[in-house]
Parts: sequence; structure tokens; C-alpha cells
Amino acid sequence: MKNKLLAVMFGAVLVLGACGGDKADKGNEGTSGGGETASVDAEKIVQTSCVGCHGGNLGGQGNAPSLNDVGSRLSESEIHDVLKNGRGNMPGGLVKEDQLDAVAKYLSEKK
Repeated sequence: MKNKLLAVMFGAVLVLGACGGDKADKGNEGTSGGGETASVDAEKIVQTSCVGCHGGNLGGQGNAPSLNDVGSRLSESEIHDVLKNGRGNMPGGLVKEDQLDAVAKYLSEKK
């Protein structure tokens, strides 16, 4: 019985984890230069991808620093690089490639 429950929970986690990438909006990106920032809800991505380590209010916890003022410490391109490649204890690739620009811009505005 426990194995079935564990299998159902694992399956639910996989399904819910896959919900972040809505490919239906691909034709509605609407930014100049081919970027995808218009169709990406950067705040939602931050709330689902970053709060686990940086805290619910992004104030930092444990080894993860506060993101509330990250824009005053790092430029948008530096934030993009950290999101893509990681830094310190943070692994790269937590934000999907097609969402990096929007999330980096959103975080760079937190000062």
C-alpha cells in the first residue's frame, strides 16, 4: 500500500513539475528582437523556482542570499549568467532557457 501511495505521489510531482512550460504561447511572444519576455510570467517562475532556497519572501535563508535587492548587486546580464550557469551552491539550469531573459530582467529590477 505504501509503495502505491509513493508511486502516485511521485507521478503527481512529475506531472506538476512539467506544468511550468506552456508551449501554447510560443506564437504570442510579442517582443522585438525575437525575445520571449512578453509571454513569460517571470514573477510566477521566481515563485515556483526560487522560493525553495531563497525563501517565500525571497529574503534569503541558509546559504541562499536574499533576492529582494539582487538588482542593486548584480546587473541583468550577471543575473542571467548566474541563472544559466549557477554560482556557489546554486546549480545552473533551474530556469528554462526560453525563460532566462524575462527572469533576469524581473530580478534585475529588484533593488
